[in-house]
Amino acid sequence: MFRRTKSIDKPVRLRFEDREIIAQEGDSVAAALLAAGVIQFREQTESGGERGPFCMIGNCFDCLIEIDDVPNLQACRHTVREGMQLRKQCGLTRLEPDNE
Repeated sequence: MFRRTKSIDKPVRLRFEDREIIAQEGDSVAAALLAAGVIQFREQTESGGERGPFCMIGNCFDCLIEIDDVPNLQACRHTVREGMQLRKQCGLTRLEPDNE
């Protein structure tokens, strides 16, 4: 579906779930995953529906992903770096308890 138009000349290795991904230095996390054939970044909480990048500019939140154990990060707004650990997430993860 998605493919690179140029070869990778400055490789960056990262992991998505149990899979090694080789990205180009400077890629966004979203672009690197799409180029590697990953299109599902998270699941909707209620329906379990698959979600992935939509706008690629940070206006939507369809590309939320867990990066290095930090949830709720937009994959399109983060740049890859060596050794990065990525995981799918289900819905929006609460970061702190509800104080209602």
